[in-house]
Amino acid sequence: MKISTKGRYALRMMTELAQNYGAGLVPLKDISERQGISKKYLELIVSSMHNSDLIASGRGFQGGYQLAKPPKQITVGEVLRLTEGSLAPVACLDWDPVGCDRRADCPTLFIWQELDRRIEEYLDSVTLQDILDRQAAAFDYMI
Repeated sequence: MKISTKGRYALRMMTELAQNYGAGLVPLKDISERQGISKKYLELIVSSMHNSDLIASGRGFQGGYQLAKPPKQITVGEVLRLTEGSLAPVACLDWDPVGCDRRADCPTLFIWQELDRRIEEYLDSVTLQDILDRQAAAFDYMI
C-alpha cells in the first residue's frame, strides 16, 4: 500500500478544515495558499469527498467548505478510503472472499490479512482532533 498525493493532500485539507472547525466556511483558495496545493487539485479532492458525510459546502461569494462533524469524529482511515479506495497491502485482499486462485494454498495470506487489519485499525484510531492535538503539543515545545 502506498498513499498517493491525492490521499496526503486530502488529509492536509481536512486538517486545515479541522483547524477552522466552528469558524464557518473556508474557501479552497485560502486552503490552497496556506497548504501550497493547487486549487484545481483541491477541487478534484473535494469532488471525491462531496457525497460523504465528512464535509459540507456553501456556494457564492462567502462559499467554501467546512467539516460536517467535529474533528474528533473523523478518522484518518475515513479520509484515506474516500480518496484512495482500498487500503489493502496486496491486491488479493480487495475481493471478498479473497480473490486469488491460490487462496487455499497460500502460505503468506495470513500475513497480508493481519497487516491489513492492523493498518485499518491504526488509521481508524487516529482522528483529525488527534492531529490537531499533536500539532499543538509540538508548538508548545518550541523555544
